[in-house]
Amino acid sequence: MKKAIVAIALMILLKPVLPVLDYIINYDYIATELCENKAKPEMHCNGKCHLAKELAKAAEDEKPVSEKRPGHAVMEVLFFEALPQFAFSPKAIVLSRITMPEYCNSYSHLDASSFFHPPVFIS
Repeated sequence: MKKAIVAIALMILLKPVLPVLDYIINYDYIATELCENKAKPEMHCNGKCHLAKELAKAAEDEKPVSEKRPGHAVMEVLFFEALPQFAFSPKAIVLSRITMPEYCNSYSHLDASSFFHPPVFIS
């Protein structure tokens, strides 16, 4: 069971490297038959153009489906609940200033210029 899991994990991890391994194994065939620039030997391509196309194709295959399809995204609505509408009726609001004698604003603030530091322990 563990060997099967390891084999599947290796296949998943090595999937992007498969075109490079194929290029290394079949180097002679790709350089002589599949190379697009075999008429121009001064370019020293040796099948690297074919390798680049295969790597681009592998990268395109790895993209998620949402990135492959251009266009608008479709979203499914599973639950829907209509929100109640609120209507405010215009009423005259009378604001009057009521003084409360029992309320005392006794807040004070001391602006200290230094901070308290505890004494240094000397042994």
